[in-house]
Amino acid sequence: MSEKKPDAIADPGPLGLAGFGLTTCVLSSINAGLLPGADIGVVLPLALTYGGTSQLLAGMWEFRKGNTFGATAFTSYGAFWIAFYLLVTHISSLGSATGAGVGMFLLMWGIFTLYMFIGTLYLNRALFLVFLFLTITFFLLAIANFSGSSPSIGGWTGLLTGILALYTSFAGIVNTNANRVVVPVGSSILKPR
Repeated sequence: MSEKKPDAIADPGPLGLAGFGLTTCVLSSINAGLLPGADIGVVLPLALTYGGTSQLLAGMWEFRKGNTFGATAFTSYGAFWIAFYLLVTHISSLGSATGAGVGMFLLMWGIFTLYMFIGTLYLNRALFLVFLFLTITFFLLAIANFSGSSPSIGGWTGLLTGILALYTSFAGIVNTNANRVVVPVGSSILKPR
């Protein structure tokens, strides 16, 4: 009896990037001062569903496809958005979170993102830029929380990060449907062996 081959699945990358990019743009608009801080409630449903759950699912599908980078990235950032939702919605029951506590939360995500960024040296330039600006964003937001200063610079870099993620998602959708490169993402900086 022959072994049945697993069914092919669609690329979950564009879904994960869209969930990340859209949610990041909305939160970063608040951090940059384009929207008032009182509008944080608009981010929370996105953080739980599109940024959180959709990315978590995309990560599981990346595991299925054998893509370690995509699986680690989408699962982790999906968990980030769910943790963000819980942090904001449960802050009163947890006691007030200090700037240092939130700063440490963001710093550790910055460190994680930095090593994921190094992995993008072997991927396309669009992902390289997403992770470069995400690394910068986390570190700027961590510094703002540690120092008690405005998160606006981190908000602007976060907005750029979200736009780059949406562009990369768009490229994945269009290029897959066209069965050729229509929207460029650029070649990798380093060539895999």
